[in-house]
Amino acid sequence: MEHYENQSSSNLDLAQFDDAFETAEVEEREFEAVPDGKYQVNVDRVELTRAQTSGNPMLKWTLRILAPTHKGRLLWRNNVMASNENIKWLKQDLYTCGLQLQKLSDLPGHLEQLLNIKLEVTKRTRGENENIYFNRRIVMADDAGAPGAAMDDMIPF
Repeated sequence: MEHYENQSSSNLDLAQFDDAFETAEVEEREFEAVPDGKYQVNVDRVELTRAQTSGNPMLKWTLRILAPTHKGRLLWRNNVMASNENIKWLKQDLYTCGLQLQKLSDLPGHLEQLLNIKLEVTKRTRGENENIYFNRRIVMADDAGAPGAAMDDMIPF
């Protein structure tokens, strides 16, 4: 059994919120899966971690949908590094995001450059497997000078 110390919040008086808490409505939230299709997303988070089942190194992407539908919902892409084919997909994804590395071992020092990049992605489901494919980078008018930015990809939001 876990024990939780509650010393730091002992000086907080939450009783003032009791009435509001009692009358606040709770929304039932049961999300349907985001349907297959093309979406514009923002890279909210990237992290180097290990795949739970295999223990192989993995680049985990958290993508927030901007448009055309399901705005605010999240999609995830995992680049597991287990084979030459996996490394080829990872390199293509990094290149699509405008990150061109000489060596994969340089990636940890460049993760921050992947944040807040806008992408067009395709979500495709086959059986139990959901896959996210990076189609192209979307360059906002204020990102036009960013590395890897192509002027013909500029889309105003």
